[in-house]
Amino acid sequence: MNQKSPALGTPIPVKNITLYLINMLPMDGRAKQIARVVVIIIGIVSLLKYLAVF
Repeated sequence: MNQKSPALGTPIPVKNITLYLINMLPMDGRAKQIARVVVIIIGIVSLLKYLAVF
């Protein structure tokens, strides 16, 4: 089973790994939180594009 993100064509686990790696970065908590929010927003926007909302 190869799950793919519809809009970007990248596997869903890539987004999870990205969030994991952000968590491992030696940054303060606020910078990590901002980076996580950015990744999640990009994922939501790509999903909305796939659903033809935008």
